[in-house]
Parts: sequence; C-alpha cells; structure tokens
Amino acid sequence: MNLDNQQLVGLYRRMLLIRRFEEKLHDLFLGGEVAGTCHLCIGQEAAAVGVAAALEPGDWMNGTHRGHGHFLAKGGDPKLMMAEIFGRESGYSRGRGGSQHMACFAIGFLGSNGITGGGIPTATGAALALKQRNDPHVVVGMMGDGAANQGVFHECLNMAVIWQLPILYVCENNLYAMSTALADSCAVRHVADRVRGFGVVTKVVDGNDVLAVADAVSEAGRRARAGKGPAFIECLTYRFCGHSRGDPCVYRTRDEENGWKARCPIAIFGRKLVSDGVLTADDLARIDVEVTAEIAAAEAFARSAPVADVNALTDDVFQAEGGD
Repeated sequence: MNLDNQQLVGLYRRMLLIRRFEEKLHDLFLGGEVAGTCHLCIGQEAAAVGVAAALEPGDWMNGTHRGHGHFLAKGGDPKLMMAEIFGRESGYSRGRGGSQHMACFAIGFLGSNGITGGGIPTATGAALALKQRNDPHVVVGMMGDGAANQGVFHECLNMAVIWQLPILYVCENNLYAMSTALADSCAVRHVADRVRGFGVVTKVVDGNDVLAVADAVSEAGRRARAGKGPAFIECLTYRFCGHSRGDPCVYRTRDEENGWKARCPIAIFGRKLVSDGVLTADDLARIDVEVTAEIAAAEAFARSAPVADVNALTDDVFQAEGGD
C-alpha cells in the first residue's frame, strides 16, 4: 500500500488509541468498577489496524471475543464503546452487549462474539450475501489460532472456497488458545499450513508489523474483489496480557513474554516514523497526551451516561412468534 505521511501517523495514533483503551479497561475491571470480564488485545494492535487500513468504504469486518481493537480499528467511537462496557443506554448495544457483543453496521463492523470462532459463520454469511447481490466489497473474518480448531471454521472455509466468496479470514496467531500453546493443539508450525489443503490462498506475515499486515490484506482484497475467492492471512503476534482478567499466565515464561514485549508493534512503528522523518520524539509524546485525554473523555462520558433500563432489556431482541 502507498500511504502518505498523514495516513502513516493515523495508523500510529489508532494503534496507540487501542493500547490506551485496553489499559484503561484493565484498570476498571480489576478495580471492580465494571462488572464481568474482558479480553484485552494489548500487544496485538498492529494486526487490527493493519487490516482496517487496507479496507475500502463499504467493506465489512467482524471481531473476536478479543474484539475492542478490531472495533476501534474499523472506526468505532471510544466513547460509545466505553458506555457499552459500563452498561449505559448510550452504548453501541444500548448497554446490553457489554465487552464482547458490540456492533455498528454504519461503519461496516459486524460485531464481536463471545464464542470462540462464533463470528466466522457470520462473516462467511455476509460474504455470501455480498456475492448474491453482486456487491463489489469484501468481508474480513477475524479469528484467533484457537478458533482454527473449531469445526465451524473448516466448514465455512470449505464453503467459501467452493463458492468463491469475497472473504478474507485473518488469524491473529498469538500462540495460545487460553492457556493451550499452539504446538500442543496443531501438528504443523503454522495454521496456514493446515488451511492450504482446502485450496485457499494463504499468507503468513509479521503480525506486529502494521504495514506488512496492510499490504497482505490489500493484496488479498484485490484478488477477492476480482472474483477469485477467499484468502487466509496468518498474523504472528502475541498478547502481552493474560487470556482474560486475573490470568497469571503461569503457562508462559517471563523470558518469552519479555522477548515479545521487546517487539512491541507500537514502539517499533513509532521508531520507524521517527527514523523516516515523519514524526519527531516530541510528536510521539504529544500524540500520547492527546490519546490519553481522549480515553479520559470516553470514560467520563460513560460514567455520566444513563444506565440501561432493565425494564427494556427485551427491546430490539428477536422473538419468534408462535410455539410454546
């Protein structure tokens, strides 16, 4: 992809926005100010932002249970997202979806899903709808390496290849499905090695390199728009945090964690922008201050918004007529 300096700075700012949003949620959940649980994507920001950067207006994208970053990357409003997580009426799902179930069709975000692999059939169905309508856009179905072991993924992938659907399956391979290492659940080195057997085009990229991700998605998108079917892109990355809140990560070594933290996608890209003369160190500090203020404003908005009305919980919920 050919990106100008303004676009490059936008990628950096969006990755930092995701990082600061997730860090704030970490503090809120551990402090007991927000109920339930959450799954953070700290360390995986480049994959989400790189994917969204390569999409065109009218393209669709979904998120996983670790989906805040996907939503923000697609253009989600941190104020409305924070309000949703706080259970406020002004949230994206009117306070009823919480951390894992937010969507916004207006910006082409199909929603996240609390079930591992649960968003894959949704994305595949959306791609089928696009093809049936002769719509020239594409769908990105985000997934983790753990979802690659779900039967629904293989069923959907097979249909997508047979029907030549305009869908890109993007796997954020962070090496662990909860606490299970990929090597303990997959007999080959890369998930892409298994997927290739379906006859789908695959690519493995550095998931901590936002530009590498964007280039891979852009190339696959052009192919899908030309009617040449789906692609599978495996982004090698790492979550710096636990699977969910309170996870002590006893299944990983501190040396492994520190090795990946030294490859922080935001720090790497920031240094690149400075070395290329796009930004200065002072610019990076200024952006951080601005983003931190934006997150503080989102929290303040959420705290002051009206709480979702429990008497209206079934509003907007589909209910089949008839039956017992």
